[in-house]
Amino acid sequence: MPTPTEKLGWIGTGRMGYAMAERLAKGGCDIAVWNRTKQKAQPLEKYGAKVVNQLEELSTKDILFVMVSTIDDVKEVIGKALAKGKPKMIVECSSISLEGSAELRQMLKEKGVEYLAAPVSGNAKVIKAGKLTFVVSGPKSAYEKAKPYLEMMGIGSSYVGEGELARIAKICHNVMLGVVIQNLCEITVLAEKAGMPRHAFLDFLNKSVMGSMFTRYKTPALVNLDFHVTFTPKLLRKDLDLGLDAGREFEVPMPLTSLTRDLLQQMIGQGMTEQDFSTLLLMEAKASGLELKPENVKVGDGLS
Repeated sequence: MPTPTEKLGWIGTGRMGYAMAERLAKGGCDIAVWNRTKQKAQPLEKYGAKVVNQLEELSTKDILFVMVSTIDDVKEVIGKALAKGKPKMIVECSSISLEGSAELRQMLKEKGVEYLAAPVSGNAKVIKAGKLTFVVSGPKSAYEKAKPYLEMMGIGSSYVGEGELARIAKICHNVMLGVVIQNLCEITVLAEKAGMPRHAFLDFLNKSVMGSMFTRYKTPALVNLDFHVTFTPKLLRKDLDLGLDAGREFEVPMPLTSLTRDLLQQMIGQGMTEQDFSTLLLMEAKASGLELKPENVKVGDGLS
């Protein structure tokens, strides 16, 4: 655990950003937080964070973290934060495109601000369990300065090189997320239609060599049909599109990604947009002539 000597700024307290900033505040860091809706950030004050009214108040921090939704949001909040000064470093954790990240890097370079691309793997529940991971690219010296704080938010970080390589890594990660959940839904429906309870099949799978943190984490949703949102179908579609764009740019065929994207689009076209992306299970069951019901079995998610 680092000695919290750097002055930190934080922009964005949505589902992910709040949980990340909370871990830094609880770790004793000197952290100031801004969110568009101030009330969403105010509970952090009980952990020692300062909630500011204006983005400009974050302009002189040593390290400024950004966790918002889109590249347009990123540009807007960083632009305002730089209006009356400049932080020494910006660590951008949102899921944005290669082009957007490169544009941001150039803009910050011209202003003399160090920049790290640091997208994450996980969601709010993963963060609370202390299992968030970062993939980071940019100047190695900047990474070494930020690394202790990244470790406070999870189980560590992976440095993959200069430039926007972290964005490529995150895109590859989320492409795998889409392909794996589709495959997991297919085999779960196959097992049930053959006569197995879903919880029994998934218990076997999770104990096998094919089990993973992801399959264990998604088991409660697939067993009990509790599709509270961790990641929406539209956000997953965005990341699959980014993956397919990258495949075209680097001349890499991605047939499984393309097919998964089409299946996801079918689900979105049917209006299945407001719950978690694991509702792909319901579409697969419908296509198989199977009506699923919650099994109401208590199963672990592997996080606790």
